[in-house]
Amino acid sequence: MLSPSDRLLAAADSTLRTLFAPHQASRPNPAAKAPPGARLSETEQRLSGALMRVNHVGEVCAQALYTAQALATSDPAVRQSLEAAARDETDHLAWTRERLDQVGDRVSLLNPLWYAGAFGIGLLAGRVGGERFSLGFVVETERQVEAHLASHMDRLPAGDAPSRAIVAQMKEDEARHADEALHAGAAPLPAPVRGLMRVAARVMTTVAHRI
Repeated sequence: MLSPSDRLLAAADSTLRTLFAPHQASRPNPAAKAPPGARLSETEQRLSGALMRVNHVGEVCAQALYTAQALATSDPAVRQSLEAAARDETDHLAWTRERLDQVGDRVSLLNPLWYAGAFGIGLLAGRVGGERFSLGFVVETERQVEAHLASHMDRLPAGDAPSRAIVAQMKEDEARHADEALHAGAAPLPAPVRGLMRVAARVMTTVAHRI
């Protein structure tokens, strides 16, 4: 069992790794098994880069949420579940960053801001609502991300098979995280909270598409 100070140091380490360190995936990149795809036009390449940047920001926020909620909870089982989900999100970070490099694009310049905001929300959810509310927050977050990724499958260029393979695997993982949190006893969130989450996500995705 880690002491509170140990957990705080672990959270700080996770923050620095998420924002500044190269990410190493524990699973093979799904793009490696995808067909090479068609040669993208300049417009298609910019679109793929913008969408994958948004997805990368989403994973930065997911790391912040899970790290904050794991720090806030007093339930070892809940903490273990959150930490396991965060490891999957590290894979997503690595895959989306690799794809951004391949299409000649960059991560969001506002990643520290996105991380700080998501961390604050996750800490608040964990401290104020308790374990069931925190798990409910995970369910709602992952359901919204899953829908967001589904929309990207519609928007990505048809010939961008590598990006589509990454997004498809991410979508599968997010659905699994939501199901696991639900089965662990998540409480449904009030409608106003869900609405605020959707508004915050819309702001993030709109800004990150460009910056």
